[in-house]
Amino acid sequence: MTVPFATSARSSVGLEWEIMLADGKTGDLVPRAPDVLEGLADNTRHERYTVTGELLTNTVEVTSGIGATVAAAVDDIADAIAAVRTVTNPLEVELLCAGSHPFAQWYKQGITDKTRYHKLIERTQWWGRNMMIWGIHVHVGVDDVKKVFPIINALSIYLPHLQALSASSPFWAGERTGYASNRSLVFQQLPTAGLPWPLDNWAQFEGYLDDMIRTGVMEDATEVRWDIRPAPRWGTVEVRACDGMSTLPELAAVASLVQTLVEHFSRQLDEGRELPRLQPWFIRENKWRAARYGLEARVIVDRDGTERPVREHLRETMEILADIAVELKCAREFAGLELILSQGASYARQVLVADAADGDLREVVMHLIREFRAGPTLREHLANFSI
Repeated sequence: MTVPFATSARSSVGLEWEIMLADGKTGDLVPRAPDVLEGLADNTRHERYTVTGELLTNTVEVTSGIGATVAAAVDDIADAIAAVRTVTNPLEVELLCAGSHPFAQWYKQGITDKTRYHKLIERTQWWGRNMMIWGIHVHVGVDDVKKVFPIINALSIYLPHLQALSASSPFWAGERTGYASNRSLVFQQLPTAGLPWPLDNWAQFEGYLDDMIRTGVMEDATEVRWDIRPAPRWGTVEVRACDGMSTLPELAAVASLVQTLVEHFSRQLDEGRELPRLQPWFIRENKWRAARYGLEARVIVDRDGTERPVREHLRETMEILADIAVELKCAREFAGLELILSQGASYARQVLVADAADGDLREVVMHLIREFRAGPTLREHLANFSI
């Protein structure tokens, strides 16, 4: 089969953010997505953003337009959230985001009435019903289909870094899991989810799709749910490995890292260089380490098995990418990575709040609601905690 890869502007950016809907008083999830979409009516598909439903009726997804810069895509997301709040505020419904809800139970959640979701649940059963997970997706435009899989393979080296920065699911159904990102390990239980297969080129991807469609595993390329995947319709590489970011500035920071990495690898290919690549077993081990330890993980960074603290390796990578961030006009967002590294990712903040509240996870939800509303800075909301 032939799968065309659309033309897109090089290193353009698109963002998707899955957002929970919660009762403002109890913090529990509420199935109000249909009400939100009905309330927005014609405004769900604005010229610069989209608001849609998701698998669960407790979730809406906001999607940016195609941005020339991270800032442009983030502005779209901010406008989409403002539109959503015109409906949720009168309903006393709050917005928040993390990889998981700290105490909600899967069997209390409603499924959106769409054929694709009903088919997913019918096939995946218990695991499908347990997909109480929220994430972000970062699309970056690639100017040549021949670059797609070399870039995906090179980006896989940085999956643990992205996962550690975004890790925000230390609690699951009222339990402290001991993992920074429980979501990442839950999500990979779905068919076609998890790490990308180590393919070399687009023809191999077309062969993979042909096999999977012919045997009834999937209907089309949109059902490929890898941590990094090609998005043929948009002409992008899409990073899906991250937990839901708890604040808009953190979303912007991670998006800037993805954008600069893709551009960095694209330039190396333009210069005729071979991109770095790790053994699949190292990539799998790195994913588990980042899920378990977050920013405290030690990750494998080369084919010789060299191990480095992920924080240290991230800072070195940021130095390499800093000039590209300036050129792509995302230096301000890129600088936000240091705030996450120095003050802690969402999982660490959530654990601190839980400890300070004697394990009351409702306080964690209220903390996440406050963070989501905080806007450009987290500092005032972290004044009572030290990481």
